[in-house]
Amino acid sequence: MPAENTMTKSASEKSWQQRAREISFATQAFIDGRFVNAASGATFDNVNPATGRVFCRVASCDTADVDLAVAAARAAFESGSWVNMAPKARKRILQRFAESIHKHKEELALLETLDMGKPISDSLKVDIPGAASCIEWYAEAIDKLYDEVAPTGPDALATITREPMGVVGAIVPWNFPLLMAAWKIGPVLAAGNSFVLKPSEKSPLTAIRVAQLAVESGIPEGVFNVVPGFGHTAGQALSSHMDVDCIAFTGSTATGKRVMQSAAQSNMKRAWLECGGKSPNIVLADYPDLERAATAAAYGIFFNQGEMCSAGSRLIVHERIKDALLEKVAAIGAKLKPGDPLDPATRLGAIVDEVQLKRVLEYIESGKTEGARVYAGGERKLENTGGYFVEPTVFDGVQPTMRIANEEIFGPVLATITFKDVNQAIAIANNVIYGLAAAVWTRDITIAHRTARALRAGTVYVNCYDADDITVPFGGFKQSGIGRDKSLHAFDKYTELKTTWIDLS
Repeated sequence: MPAENTMTKSASEKSWQQRAREISFATQAFIDGRFVNAASGATFDNVNPATGRVFCRVASCDTADVDLAVAAARAAFESGSWVNMAPKARKRILQRFAESIHKHKEELALLETLDMGKPISDSLKVDIPGAASCIEWYAEAIDKLYDEVAPTGPDALATITREPMGVVGAIVPWNFPLLMAAWKIGPVLAAGNSFVLKPSEKSPLTAIRVAQLAVESGIPEGVFNVVPGFGHTAGQALSSHMDVDCIAFTGSTATGKRVMQSAAQSNMKRAWLECGGKSPNIVLADYPDLERAATAAAYGIFFNQGEMCSAGSRLIVHERIKDALLEKVAAIGAKLKPGDPLDPATRLGAIVDEVQLKRVLEYIESGKTEGARVYAGGERKLENTGGYFVEPTVFDGVQPTMRIANEEIFGPVLATITFKDVNQAIAIANNVIYGLAAAVWTRDITIAHRTARALRAGTVYVNCYDADDITVPFGGFKQSGIGRDKSLHAFDKYTELKTTWIDLS
């Protein structure tokens, strides 16, 4: 049955724990405007990371379900019910959709926290409002994008128009389930495409719910479909489908490569990838406010339990100020004690599942084995709850060749590396396969500009970390991906350019 919003006005006074016990939600696929079971009837267990216990079972979609979803999306596209709607009308519907997400923010925030273990305060104040604002922004852009007339001679008129691709598939990760989905949903639907979304099997619930909200807001049936399932089944079927025109992916670099291969080997669909990172955070000795730099460094790695592709996981600090800076970072980390994600006071939640927990702990052991020193943290916490908690961890004495300095951990683990001069810092920063984000802290504007230009990363922060706005593109260099989310540049991913040449001679 369709999920109902149980977050009534009277419920607002209840604890989040009580709301979690009472909330009802859909766990089926959403195809062609309705909830359906997987064609095979299969389901998978959805585990609460804070308790380690199964709290629902979700439809496990496979090739047959993806076929149905793509067919529905294709039929909706060919019917013109969405793509041929006047831009102003599409804008109003997407605005209603964004408003609906705002209206249901408590319900969606609770689902987000139950799914992946992030603090309810973050879900409520960051993830859900950010998703709604993203869709609202792209709605506003719909009737403000102009096509072009080429500067040809007087005997010809050449127009350059943007046209939607058709059916767009998207595979999104578990760390920011709805927000990462919104970065696709907004421009994909604003451009007039139809959409098939495959959320992570670790966090599928908000995607399923917002698909229902989309239809209730006026998006035609078949335009927005959700197929929960595993990457090797539903994800593989979507990325290799012959009737999908474009596949957008956010996740690990290893999986991104498989998505790209499937796209090429099927119908050579467009493939846009936002993948992993091992972002350097460079602090030069001349930066005067170590308290500010330390706070940014701490939250740059510990926010969202370190489960961020752009996390500042490498603190590259001048040897002269390393001890003073590290002391401040560790002190902030010590205050971020893991706790119940449903407690509004909790600032550090649970690792998403047992597999990821073991991965994080294994990297901590690897750092010790290779000779780095645990400066702070390094232990699993709250094991008696059955949940997957790791305390903020800071390594000192890390060498650039160590695994913890090169590989993406996706947990609250900071690797500290020292340098003597800025050129050495830049060389260390660039000597990884990733290039998603980077930062430099300095009071010298010339050094700031030169360093920012030298860093091979899609985003470079100067005297800040993880600053964000929908108006700026997000994506990476090297093996951090292809293409950009956010900003008007996202339309480049989901539209084709058509030249129409008219002979006037």
